[in-house]
Amino acid sequence: MISRSDHLQALSRLLRQYPVVAILGARQVGKTTLARQLAAAWRGQVTWLDLEDPADRGRLADPGLALKGLHGLVVIDEIQRAPEIFAYLRVLSDRRPLPARFLVLGSAAPGLLRQGSESLAGRIHFHTLSGLSLGEVGMEETDRLLLRGGFPRSYLARSATESHRWRLDFVRTFLERDVPELGSKIPSATLRRFWTMLAHYHGQTWNGAELGRAFGVSHSTVRNYLDLLTAALVVRQIPPWFENLSKRQVKAPKVYIIDPGLLHTLLGVRTAKDLESHPKLGASWEGFALAETIQRLGAEPEECYFWATHGGAEVDLLVVRGRTRLAFEFKRTSAPASTRSMHEALSSLKLDRLDVIYPGDRSFSLTPSIRAVGLTRLHQDIKPLSSTAR
Repeated sequence: MISRSDHLQALSRLLRQYPVVAILGARQVGKTTLARQLAAAWRGQVTWLDLEDPADRGRLADPGLALKGLHGLVVIDEIQRAPEIFAYLRVLSDRRPLPARFLVLGSAAPGLLRQGSESLAGRIHFHTLSGLSLGEVGMEETDRLLLRGGFPRSYLARSATESHRWRLDFVRTFLERDVPELGSKIPSATLRRFWTMLAHYHGQTWNGAELGRAFGVSHSTVRNYLDLLTAALVVRQIPPWFENLSKRQVKAPKVYIIDPGLLHTLLGVRTAKDLESHPKLGASWEGFALAETIQRLGAEPEECYFWATHGGAEVDLLVVRGRTRLAFEFKRTSAPASTRSMHEALSSLKLDRLDVIYPGDRSFSLTPSIRAVGLTRLHQDIKPLSSTAR
């Protein structure tokens, strides 16, 4: 079993600070395994409730009655099946002294679990669990992680063929069972076609009109499809950052398939050889490096942006926390270089530094304000946000 000690430490700390902590992540990303590890180390009583278990669902038919007498750590898995429970957690969170802490697990973003973000404001912290990262599997496993993605069962499969088969099964189950449970009425075949089409736009700025024409529906319809996949935590939207500048700035988000393994499955990529000859190889690597950087920084989704002007200046990732701004470009090249676009970003956004992440094993200065950082050096040369800003 691969250790996810950083997540365990973060969750232990959060449970001391908040009465309710939510682990959010796509299906099969490892939420339950992580919660069981946390529960095993908990000092005190632990109660586990799984909303996929009919017995536990029946037990929670009256949540107020079922939960108020519990002590210690209470884990509620698959919370998206009964988001009305959040309203009861609000009342239970305000008791003093506090007899129980609640750890809830869900496969949907806070926006979809609207009752959680509204009724528990100030009482809950949402912790996003992504797939396995290079910091967890080791830099020597970069090629395997890039091809197979971070879902534990996909990454740990005995062969590339078995990994690909697992991802095919995941896509089918996700569309046929999981998405309808989130309240969607979109036919699974329709959403599969859209998701596949979206994979070919991975790493590009969203163009709803173009995608709508290609798909034969309105731009608002494809936007609804996009938002649903984003809420289900399988697609990432990076919103644009705006400055009060004279330049015309891009106002649409960039779109990524969150997991590179799922991206490759949707693109029909099975092996490393297939990937090396695929036209989306560069975009795949850049999305992979972007996700690794976000995870290394410990950045929240609302802290991540990109910036671009219609004149061509661009920053792939701009992380903003308080007065700290960290900018990154991702280039799949063996010889990274500074560009006019980077210098314009430094000036326009008033950046202290811009890092160019590339597939190398060295870090070095390109200019006094621009640094090249090899992907294998990411965990040595990029510090988490918690150590740089608040």
